Amino acid sequence: MTAPAGTPAGEATVAEATVKAAVLVEALPYILRFWERVVVVKYGGNALAGGGAEEEAAALASFAQDIVLMRSVGMLPVVVHGGGPQIGELLARLGKETEFRDGMRVTDAETLDVVRMVLVGKVNRDIVSAVNVHGSLAVGLSGEDAKLISAVPRDAELGFVGDVEVVAPEILERLLAQGLIPVVATIGTDDAGQAYNINADAVAGAVAAALGAEKLVFLTDVSGIRSEPADPASLLRTVSAADLEAMVAAGTAAGGMVPKAEACIRAVRGGVRRAHVLDGRVPHALLLEVFTDEGVGTMVGEDLVTAGRPAEEPAP
Repeated sequence: MTAPAGTPAGEATVAEATVKAAVLVEALPYILRFWERVVVVKYGGNALAGGGAEEEAAALASFAQDIVLMRSVGMLPVVVHGGGPQIGELLARLGKETEFRDGMRVTDAETLDVVRMVLVGKVNRDIVSAVNVHGSLAVGLSGEDAKLISAVPRDAELGFVGDVEVVAPEILERLLAQGLIPVVATIGTDDAGQAYNINADAVAGAVAAALGAEKLVFLTDVSGIRSEPADPASLLRTVSAADLEAMVAAGTAAGGMVPKAEACIRAVRGGVRRAHVLDGRVPHALLLEVFTDEGVGTMVGEDLVTAGRPAEEPAP
């Protein structure tokens, strides 16, 4: 925001500074409320993709700034990321066709190698590097490390696609205690050490519940949860877990929103206080959602009503 045209330079400077001060004052109650509280942020592959290389780099840099600022004001962020578009792109470059069943990528041994290469070796490293521009903060790991994510196969027809069986959060808790920011790639293993590709939305929800997170935030490529999927004007500012469950059952929440909705429901019923779905393509959407009264996406809670957006209650 800038001062009106014709305002003297000195007055304009004061006006702009006053606006900035008002923003900081608005953020203060949220900073106090979320001090030393865990916030799990799922950064979707779709939020990473889209546009040219410069646009993607700028979006990742903006996201990294948000995460570092959250950590700098006392919050404990944990990043969980997907990488579906990036996996699909590399498979296409390798000349390997991708088969989907019920929205899940059929993952044979060769595809699993590509998935691990992209998630652990590319996307994870990109996020870690972007965060570490601002200091020695981020540590990359996958669900294979320290048996963080134990997996079970979902369906034999899907190959090495798994579901989360157990999240063992000790490694994350140790990293958070050292002031670090864990960045988790969503590969899990079974008792025999076999790796599985796991839906990142489900992993984020399970990690948030295991850590007793204050918030679970999904950054994706839509504005939030809509009562009418094709109508942007039907964006829900808040929705209860029960109403969201009904939307999934009725098919109102469809496609890629289903695993996010299901993860939100499981998380808030598993002890996570609030879940959020917002558009990661909006600059600093994460900060706008967490630190302002208005917010920019959809907030999900077990105790919320599906109506207008209330401010978070004051810190206890």
